[in-house]
Amino acid sequence: MSTDSNVLDGLKQLLERVRRNTLGDLLARTRERMPEKFALAYRDKRLNYQELDNIVNQTAHAFRENGMKKGDMITVMSKNSLDFVIVNFALARIGAVMIPINYMLTKDDVTFIINHANVTGLIASEEYAAILEHASVGREISFRYIMDLDEGEIVDERFEDWTSLRDIREGKPTDFVDADLSDDDLAHVLYTSGTESKPKGVMLTHKSIISEYVSCIIDGNMDEGDVLVHALPMYHSAQLHVFLGPSIYLGSSGIILDGASPDIILRTIEKEGATQLFCPPTVWIALLRHPEFDKRDLSTLEKCYYGAAIMPKEVLKELAERLPNARFWNFYGQTEVAPLATALQPEDQLRKLGSAGKPSLNIQTRILDDHDQEVPRGEIGEIVHRTPHAMKGYLHDPEKTAEAFRGGWFHSGDLGVMDEEGYITIIDRKKDMINTGGVNVSSREVEEMIYQLEGVSEVAVIGISDKYWIEAVTAIIVQKEGARLTEESVIEFCRSKLSKFKVPKYVAFTEGLPKNPSGKVLKRELRKEYEGLGAE
Repeated sequence: MSTDSNVLDGLKQLLERVRRNTLGDLLARTRERMPEKFALAYRDKRLNYQELDNIVNQTAHAFRENGMKKGDMITVMSKNSLDFVIVNFALARIGAVMIPINYMLTKDDVTFIINHANVTGLIASEEYAAILEHASVGREISFRYIMDLDEGEIVDERFEDWTSLRDIREGKPTDFVDADLSDDDLAHVLYTSGTESKPKGVMLTHKSIISEYVSCIIDGNMDEGDVLVHALPMYHSAQLHVFLGPSIYLGSSGIILDGASPDIILRTIEKEGATQLFCPPTVWIALLRHPEFDKRDLSTLEKCYYGAAIMPKEVLKELAERLPNARFWNFYGQTEVAPLATALQPEDQLRKLGSAGKPSLNIQTRILDDHDQEVPRGEIGEIVHRTPHAMKGYLHDPEKTAEAFRGGWFHSGDLGVMDEEGYITIIDRKKDMINTGGVNVSSREVEEMIYQLEGVSEVAVIGISDKYWIEAVTAIIVQKEGARLTEESVIEFCRSKLSKFKVPKYVAFTEGLPKNPSGKVLKRELRKEYEGLGAE
């Protein structure tokens, strides 16, 4: 008995809809489970999950009525805010692709992204609308919306073509906005930070993101009772997809901060009874050094996470001593895997000090040599992954995509070692290895040693051109207040601890290290700034 093809097609669509799991579905389910639960606070506004979902639906209705559709590329540029979260889920509801932009980028970099992604819509807070307007000159832009206007009225004449989100969603229905979507449709394109080269557009699907949420929840011991402080930039995959997204999935509560100001973070933990905080090492260091750290009641803080850069061992020890109620996790990964790859659990923090942990729940990891062959345990190689977290590829760049996925594994570009127990230690980025006198030196190893020197607040080790060494190991140091380190004292300390070829040839002192908003030190800028040091 034959079955009509139209019937089969209809059945297929029904099955796909029933089984679908997208970001828009995720929030709807949480709303139905716990409508009255406190969801998010931002400044003086607090929403429960029903209120949050209603506003997301109103915004999605407005977008669709204005002509926005599945597959439209929409840039979003703002600091952390409630509207950032609302836009994220509203775009997901209708199948438009969100492209969060780093607000620290230059106009040229923003222009590159807008043109590279073929953007047709701009959404920004008022302070960044002019940047997007300038960067999109010459492009046909169909949608322009300004976020976070309490009164809804735009008074700046430069933005006469823009409409406030508050105005477009006012009076719109609050019923669920459905769209013809599948799990493997694009949800976000996140541009890499570009610390070493031009940014690449990482294509993440709903499937990639939500499978990564599951890994975060399990490996990070997250639950619906958590109260999070969202302090790091939401445009970045760490805050967006390791903490915000999983917390919405679970039905946790979150406090959104404009930025990672140490005094505001500390005050918020005390005021809100926060239980969970993520910071890169640079921000944890800033918290430790802040005069309010020991004056605030931080006893509710139970779950502390670090990542995005390597945590110095001495800093981790100090954190454990000064936050005795807290447990720590190290989350390692990168945007291309949405971004969690490995996790070091609290019970392993001291036993495996300096390790990035084991592959997370939905990750399979190997260490390969330069010929893409697996190396024995204990040997250095490139870290590669197989995972449903993985990106769908780099936008408009099949060659870089093919290179990244060669051999059927995603190649991270990080060098690491896996021990006999399966724990991974990150040795360095391939690009951060220093070839000095024909011998490779890990910048991380030298940094870890210098952090043991009393008076060092932060340090970055780079290689600079040198007529004798080709690349000279060079330490750039930020001193603690009142410290009186000298180039000679640092070099002498390193001589007593390191092999001769690893000892810095040059030491420079600075007031601060250049970083992107996710906390990564921009070594490219340091190499440029100190390039002439070897010629002096």
